[in-house]
Amino acid sequence: MSDRGKKIFLALSIIIPFLVYCIYYYGIMIKNAPYRFKDMESVVLKYGIGDSLINQFDSKTGNYQYVNTRDSLVKTNVKLTKDDLLYLHHKAVELGFWDFPKQIIGNDTLASKKAPHFYLEFKYKEKSKTMLFDVSYNQKPKLREAAEQLIKLVQKTITDAADRGLVK
Repeated sequence: MSDRGKKIFLALSIIIPFLVYCIYYYGIMIKNAPYRFKDMESVVLKYGIGDSLINQFDSKTGNYQYVNTRDSLVKTNVKLTKDDLLYLHHKAVELGFWDFPKQIIGNDTLASKKAPHFYLEFKYKEKSKTMLFDVSYNQKPKLREAAEQLIKLVQKTITDAADRGLVK
């Protein structure tokens, strides 16, 4: 066997098993991922000042209640499409929502009681991920930005669905 043949044989005996192992390992890992879109059931968003989370949305039932500019409680029904849920799921993955702590709350209790709070929950068949976010939180700026961005995306998706005429 020539010197070139030996090098090719050595490369193939290392590279091919490594590639097969990677495909096998990561294939199982992706298949058994805890938060898969096909297992997604609903998204729940609640928000308000302090402990009063009067504004609420549940994508499973479509029930949406919010306080408008005249301080009136408005109840309506907004249905999110499968594409809307897929978009939210992918954005949650992109922003690292699964690694967020359950509570992102500021240290100052007085400021925390007057600041807006957001409760976000992604429900799946076997698991669910929740987050309680306080706008007065200022310890980790990147975490705060990611949480704010995800909440704004959910709110925008709800508003867009309502504007599309899916309101009943």
